[in-house]
Amino acid sequence: MDWSVYLVTDPVLVGPRSLIEVVAAAIRGGVTMVQYRDKNASTRVMAETASGLVSLCHRMGAMFVVNDRIDVALAVDADGVHLGQDDMPVATARRLLGPNKLLGVSVHNRDEIRQAEHDGADHVSLSPVFATATKADHQPPLDLEGVRTLSRTSHLPVIAIGGIHAGNAADVIRAGARGICVVSAIVSAPDPERAAFDLCRIVAEARR
Repeated sequence: MDWSVYLVTDPVLVGPRSLIEVVAAAIRGGVTMVQYRDKNASTRVMAETASGLVSLCHRMGAMFVVNDRIDVALAVDADGVHLGQDDMPVATARRLLGPNKLLGVSVHNRDEIRQAEHDGADHVSLSPVFATATKADHQPPLDLEGVRTLSRTSHLPVIAIGGIHAGNAADVIRAGARGICVVSAIVSAPDPERAAFDLCRIVAEARR
């Protein structure tokens, strides 16, 4: 599984542009994972949007997951779901999804990593690494030392999210993250394809 650059969508930051077009551009730039997140849309709108996105992602060779909403993920046959600490318990989600779907969990400390491992997650997102305006109610930033420490304790692939951009992505990878998860660094970029390409190049160089 290539976790290098993982895109999370945002209905506000995409602006007047088509979400489908922005996601397609990001995949052309090298994004391999797309997470559909929209906390305010109705179930109908989410199902319709997710249906279009999963078709696009699979056609272009990317994986597609849904934030929080297991019902929507199952309805469109998404590749998996991503859960936060206040969402459905991971063990329950795993029972509903079955063994073959991706199940990611946002974590902030060693205890949450251990619980995610125990309950059936197959990857974790360290959140937030840096302060970010994308999610105003986030916990205190982990910073690079937190990424370094927690990456060593996890038996699951670790993806880092929160305030990551082209200027700090290499440091996050060198600290031990398997990949980076971004929102505004791609969704808000004037050229999402170029932004994704640059991030992929930075991640690849940092790994070397």
